[in-house]
Amino acid sequence: MFRSFATVGGLTLISRATGFLRDIMLAALIGAGPMADAFFVALRLPNHFRAIFAEGAFNAAFVPAYARVRERGGANAAGLFAGRVFTMLFAVQLALLGAALAATPTVITLLAPGFASDPARFALAVEFTRITFPYLLLVTLVTLYGGMLNVLGRFATAAAAPILLNLSMMATLALAVFFPTIGHAAAWGVLLAGCLEVALVGADAARCGVLPALRRVRLDDDVMRFLKAFAPATLGSAGTQLALFADTIIASMLAAGAVSALYYADRISQLPIGVIGIAAGTVLLPAMASRIAGGDEDGARHIQSRAIELTLLLALPCFVAFLLVPLEIMQALFQRGAFTHADATAAAATLLAYAIGLFPFVLIRSVAASFIARGDTATPVRALFAAVIVNVALKVMLMHDYAQVGLAFATSVGAWINLLLLLALGLRSQKIGGDKRLLQSIVRLAIAGGALALALAAARHPLSRLVVSWPNLRAEMTLAGLVVVGAVVYGAAIAALFGRQWRELIRLRRQSPPAGEARAD
Repeated sequence: MFRSFATVGGLTLISRATGFLRDIMLAALIGAGPMADAFFVALRLPNHFRAIFAEGAFNAAFVPAYARVRERGGANAAGLFAGRVFTMLFAVQLALLGAALAATPTVITLLAPGFASDPARFALAVEFTRITFPYLLLVTLVTLYGGMLNVLGRFATAAAAPILLNLSMMATLALAVFFPTIGHAAAWGVLLAGCLEVALVGADAARCGVLPALRRVRLDDDVMRFLKAFAPATLGSAGTQLALFADTIIASMLAAGAVSALYYADRISQLPIGVIGIAAGTVLLPAMASRIAGGDEDGARHIQSRAIELTLLLALPCFVAFLLVPLEIMQALFQRGAFTHADATAAAATLLAYAIGLFPFVLIRSVAASFIARGDTATPVRALFAAVIVNVALKVMLMHDYAQVGLAFATSVGAWINLLLLLALGLRSQKIGGDKRLLQSIVRLAIAGGALALALAAARHPLSRLVVSWPNLRAEMTLAGLVVVGAVVYGAAIAALFGRQWRELIRLRRQSPPAGEARAD
């Protein structure tokens, strides 16, 4: 399992790194003004629907179902099941795409109503959305292929696919002179990426002999069981996206630049969420589903505890950095060209608000796997909707006084409520159960995090003064110095507190499970 975690996490890290390069280009070329706001709304819309119908709901329902059918009926039964699901998914996505393209101005009016008072932003958002929205259909196919490959234990191709989005957008941005505007260049890069991702992941599925074909849809027991899990999972994903839609709607009503500040802060906060949280959940779900299907409940709980342990270990440095040095991060990464100091300051305040919810952001998928791997997609939905109600209510309360910072803070509060409800429901139903080692690790990590916070607080101002007279790269070198100090202090603290167990975690291995527990390798 941990080797797969390293594969997914490592490739996701490459994706985030190339994503930062892409965003650096975007920030320098497009800044945080009206055109940037229009493009980021156009980029958000297909991603919202993707999260509802593809990665969120679809993976939650399809991966356990496909694993179960393959475990019990073999490859032929799994292929027939996947073909029927593929046919339904493809038909629904085609219908959604046609409706969205025909009614794009209405969609923009509903989801970014603040643009209605700015005809230039509105027109650009409509144009950009018509270019980017077909990406939804393409990435939905990628999600289907990737889910099948994950059940087979092949994680690399699906994890590498998002890298193509960054590379294709960088390529079109570099050729922006051939497009009407920089925003058009970025939008066409999104569509190109969808085509490349389908080709990459589809080719791997074909090599493995699992590429689904169109089948006559028949609502047999396996398909009905999938649909019964898919319906509440879709509601759950819709709940999450409702809160994000609220971000887009409210931010469109704020001053120009609010949508962009949310985007850049979210991009930074998504680094640990994607590299750590989503990677852990991606690997953990099929691993738990396969063990539960085989009756190995102890093994499923054991690998979940180890995944949570590793997730906390890797996420803690990001949490401390986002809280203590958000401005240094934004200045070093984005403050150049059209992206000003005021833009960096606004994005930094937004990042700090997102940091408050970092731990639940990275843990929710691993905790929810306890339910989803058992075919229970309804319980996570109940927890999520309670969190969404509080989230949206807080957004409305805070938007006037705190602008996009209030929106990010409300998102963090909602994430905490979601995680705490999942833990409470899981403990009550005995679907979640930590062990003594996990509790000990949490205490040790808290001590290591405190040491890291003290080190960054002490080093921040001396490093800034050291480079104040440099003509260039002051922000970049300050951040680099903080990274070095943080890595040394945190690494030393973890080594001292964890001893041999630290070395095992770094190698992504673990000791044999205690007597009575199943192996989780």
